[in-house]
Amino acid sequence: MPLDFPWFAFILAFVLGGTVKGALGVGLPLVAVPMLSLWIPSPQAIGMMVVPVLTSNFWQAVDGGRLLQSLRRFRAMIGVQIVATVLTVRMTLALSVSQMNALLAFVLLLGVAIMAFQPTLRVSPNREEAVGAGVGLFSGLLGGVSSLTGPLVITYLLSLKIDRDTFVASISVIYLSAALPLYAAMLWFHRIALTDIALSALAMLPMAVGLFLGKMLRQRLPEAAFRKLLLLFLTVIAVILLLK
Repeated sequence: MPLDFPWFAFILAFVLGGTVKGALGVGLPLVAVPMLSLWIPSPQAIGMMVVPVLTSNFWQAVDGGRLLQSLRRFRAMIGVQIVATVLTVRMTLALSVSQMNALLAFVLLLGVAIMAFQPTLRVSPNREEAVGAGVGLFSGLLGGVSSLTGPLVITYLLSLKIDRDTFVASISVIYLSAALPLYAAMLWFHRIALTDIALSALAMLPMAVGLFLGKMLRQRLPEAAFRKLLLLFLTVIAVILLLK
């Protein structure tokens, strides 16, 4: 690992990402990836999410007790998402760091817009599979570029009007099924290195600190106010990435 590696930015990104996840239940990559991309190439920043993302989502997927049920229900979405993710990673190989930063900023601003306007949709059961496949396509495209599929997937799951336990179990399975091909493809195409995965294991400690802080913050700051601060913060990061 180079001596000039931005350790302070690394620790800060995972503490803040963990804080958001601790306060809202989601949002680790949404915060940590763009922040890290201000100092290191965005593919490397995405690679540093490997251990925290896979560990947390695998645990939630298994703990929910609905792994197979979620896989069956969202099989069309997951299948399309896997193919789109791998193809998108392959297509980004020719892009420069500045172009990747611009795409990351675009996806981040799209996520901010979805979180800000919170579109209320309703998908009927007989259209769930078709709509899910479409969401899988777009989430795969966005995930292959940035790994930031959270706001889109959350909006889709909310449109199904499912209960909270089913929501948590389902989103964990979907995130896990998106992350596995993403990181595998990035390793295969040499977008990330084994050293990035080793660093992602170290990231578990600052993330844990952030989760603790987020839990405390959730008890003291109204969620609406916290969301507004988060959206402002992410917008500023997106603008900096565009100008970088």
